[in-house]
Parts: sequence; C-alpha cells; structure tokens
Amino acid sequence: MDRAIPPRQRVAGSESGPLRRYEALIEDGEVRPDPDQRSAIVALQKLHETLVDYPELGTRTLDIRKWRIWNLLGGGPKTGPRGLYMWGGVGRGKSMIMDLFFVGAPINAKRRTHLHAFMQEVHAAIHAFRKMDPSERIRYGAAAGDDDPIPAVARAFSLQATLLCFDEFHVTDVADAMILGRLFEELFDRGVIVVATSNRPPEDLYKDGLNRQLFLPFIDMLTDTLDVVPLNGPVDYRLARLKSVDSYYHVPNGDEATARLREAFFRLTDRSVDDADKVPTGELIVQGRTIFVPKDCKGVAVFSFKRLCEEPLGPADYLAIAQRYHTLIIVGIPIMGPDKRNAAKRFVTLIDALYEQNCKLLCAADGAPTDLYVAGDGAFEFDRTVSRLIEMQSEHYLRLGHGSAKAA
Repeated sequence: MDRAIPPRQRVAGSESGPLRRYEALIEDGEVRPDPDQRSAIVALQKLHETLVDYPELGTRTLDIRKWRIWNLLGGGPKTGPRGLYMWGGVGRGKSMIMDLFFVGAPINAKRRTHLHAFMQEVHAAIHAFRKMDPSERIRYGAAAGDDDPIPAVARAFSLQATLLCFDEFHVTDVADAMILGRLFEELFDRGVIVVATSNRPPEDLYKDGLNRQLFLPFIDMLTDTLDVVPLNGPVDYRLARLKSVDSYYHVPNGDEATARLREAFFRLTDRSVDDADKVPTGELIVQGRTIFVPKDCKGVAVFSFKRLCEEPLGPADYLAIAQRYHTLIIVGIPIMGPDKRNAAKRFVTLIDALYEQNCKLLCAADGAPTDLYVAGDGAFEFDRTVSRLIEMQSEHYLRLGHGSAKAA
C-alpha cells in the first residue's frame, strides 16, 4: 500500500529508531532473533540517526537552494545520506523491517510505495508535461525552452518526499527501464534518500530484459548510492505463516469459511484480531482508473468475487493486482453457469495473472474447483483454471517467490 505520513514533530534519539522497535518485538516473543535481519536493522538505525538533522526537502519552499546551502555549511556530501537496498528470498521479513524503519523515520515528507505504482505516476507526469505549453512547463519547474520532462518530474516528486521507500523493487517493463537511470539520478542529486526491498540483488534487476545493456548504468548508480544488504538466511517466515493456515480453499461460502479466512488474514499480516476495525484499505491506479482494495496490509489484499469479476476489469487490472500483492484472499466465489460467462472469463484471466506472478491465493467458494464452471461459453478453457487452482494449493507453489520464474 502507498502510504504518506502527515507532517508531525520529529523525534530524535535511538529510542524511536528501528533497532529499539526490533528488540522490543524479540523481547515480546513476536519475532525470533535473526542475524541477517539484525544487520539490516542496524544499517537502518544508522540512517535513522542521520535523518534527525537532515533538511526537509519535500516541505521547503527554497527547493534545491536549501539543500546546497546545507552542503556548503558542511552538512553533508554532494548527494544525500546513503540509502539502503535490502534483498533476499520471499518471507525473509523485508516488509516487517521496512515497517519498523518507515513508521519512525524522523522526517515528515516521506512516502512508501511499490515501484510499479510509482512508475505509473511518473509516466502520467511525463505525459502531462508533454501536453503543457511553455509557460506551464516553467511553472512546473522546467527551464525556459526545456522540453525534457525528466528533471521537472523528478523535481516535483522530490518536493513531495525527501524519503522514498520502495517495497518489492523489481523491473519488468522496458519503458520503466529506459527512464529509471535518469530519473533516479535527478532524485539523488536533489538529496532524495531511497530505501528499497527486493527479491533480487541489484545485478539481477531487469535480467534478460530488452536492451538491458542500456539499463546497466542504473544498476551501477544504485550500488554507488545505496548500501546493499542481503537478507538471505535459511528461514522463510512467510512460508511458515502460510503453512500455519489449515486450508487455502474453503467450501462452501458462509460464516465458517469467512471466519477461517479472517483468521488467516490476521496470521499472514501479523495483526491482532482486536485491530480488525483498523485494517487499512488501498487503491491501485491502472491506466488512469482507480481500483479500490477493501483490505490492504503487508502485501495481502482481500477482495470479493463480485468486485473482481462482476465489474468491468481486464487483464491490465489483474496483472497490477498480481504484481502488487504477494497474497490474495477472495470471498464469495459462486458456481457459475452460462448466465455468468463474462464473470467466468474474468475469473480465468484473474487466475492466469495470479499464477504467472506466483501470487498466493486463499478463497471461499460454493464448490470445488472442478464444479465452478461446467457449462457455458469457455467451459473447456476453464479446465486450465481448475488445474491452476489445484496447483496453487501445493507446497511447491507456496515455496515459489512472488513474481519470480517458476522452477522447472
């Protein structure tokens, strides 16, 4: 979920930092000691303490001049403090560690998002810039006569957030790959600090992508600007939580199935049932349209079948959902007959997207996978969906990393 924290008083000192929060979780028995996690937390603690006296870039009116004055007075290097790039296998606690850092980060203008969602905004801003007349571009921050959108767009984003935190940093889109280098160079030059989590080390980003040689300077810039911290220990905490769930496919729909999925949601998100009324909602922007997410927490989303498959959503929407969330919970899947052929087609497309992204699925339905759609247009093609629904409950599938290629 994309989160921005409203302005508040800065809190200094180690007591507010991620290390103390992590130690408290261990003391309370909520987290097991993990050397790799602690190394990442210690690195983030150092960054936290550096940020206490760091100038607010996102809330200032003097723009880059304040940043340069701070440097002239000896406040820092040419660019901002070194950020962090944490990478490791699925379930290693990267999102938890990011939570511990982000919530207490002593800076007002901060934002946490997924790279995919962020780049959608960047592309929209570039498109809007190109439609502006010269006077509008100047007001947007471009130099007179400059028709290059990247510096102006980077300036706009730097004024929104001094600290940018990215969950699941991975690059699959060639359009993103071709502009990331210049965009991040501008952001770093403006003193924006980046913290990112990823399933892949930097050198594997956009691996086998089209024109990847043009992307390699961006990888070099990342490793020059961010400290790279591996989280590749042997324990897969997410898999352990998934395996603690007694069932992934519940039949039939009803109070019992809802209660069991509700319990699974709280296990997967490490939340207390007492916080049920505080579970955040979310939004996805896909091709200019907004998809409302009824429950959105730590990479887990909850939807009804009706919201997903009986509304006019398409492949791009389902792909965005599958890329954003590592686990999806769907309630209210009905038995579908010929009268629901459109919903059945959307369900097929949805499951294909989830399967290709290795998204984990928990659901409640009125029948077993083989009974969901036996008559109607596309019933034969639905056999693939049945097979995938069954495979998605297997331990082999549960072990696959989100978004990663399936093992042969």
